[in-house]
Amino acid sequence: MLEELLYLSTLFDLYGPLLTEKQQECLRLHLFEDFSLAETGETLGISRQAVYDNVHRAEKAMKAYEEKLGLAKRYQQERQQLLEIAGQIEGLRQPGCEAAVDDILKRLAPLMGRGGQEA
Repeated sequence: MLEELLYLSTLFDLYGPLLTEKQQECLRLHLFEDFSLAETGETLGISRQAVYDNVHRAEKAMKAYEEKLGLAKRYQQERQQLLEIAGQIEGLRQPGCEAAVDDILKRLAPLMGRGGQEA
């Protein structure tokens, strides 16, 4: 369940703007704010069934976009490659080269989703 939520979250980040406003709101409230279908419907002024339909259609649309475009898969692959490169660079540490290695790892950190954290 958590894995599916993380997957949908990634898809929403990438493809959310391609959904209708109603689908975006239903997904945001139901999946990410943990509202029930009834609570989501009440908040948006629509029926529980309409919420279910919007969530279902939105998930189906995002999965179809991913199947065609593969952005989430590509993002995951690139992130994995960057982590491997960072690990290899870390293995190159030698006396006198620490500053250069630290600089390279700092530059890679934002690309790996680590912000300004140390690698």
